[in-house]
Amino acid sequence: MGQGPLVRVVLDTNVLVSALLFTGISSQLVPLWQKGSITVLISREILEEYLRVLAYPKFELSEGEIKGLIEEELLPFVQVIKPGTRVHVVKRDPADNKFLECAVAGKADVVISGDKELLAIRHYRRVRIQNPSRFLEAFLRQQSR
Repeated sequence: MGQGPLVRVVLDTNVLVSALLFTGISSQLVPLWQKGSITVLISREILEEYLRVLAYPKFELSEGEIKGLIEEELLPFVQVIKPGTRVHVVKRDPADNKFLECAVAGKADVVISGDKELLAIRHYRRVRIQNPSRFLEAFLRQQSR
């Protein structure tokens, strides 16, 4: 594999949950962040949302399982960002602005999301917004050069 520049990403909650709990396309992101091929950026606000969503009854995870997932599969591999500036780009679900705030503050290349409203924005400043399959396709193409 070619050594391109390290790609800095912010993962929307739906992508993180899919990556950690299911075997679909998003699960292909896990080895990329764990091997250091991509850098995942998170803020405290994003981490709090990850924890809240993983605790939803439909996932049937115990507190210990959630703690293990976050502390073993994610946190050792992330860079924590403290966004300084609020943005007001996502109108219908303003809570999603936290992903753009983290991306801008952390100089991310991409926000990876399955959220239709975020995906409709496509770019914010220098940050691309892509779904997991589009991101992986572009990432793997770049790595093979």
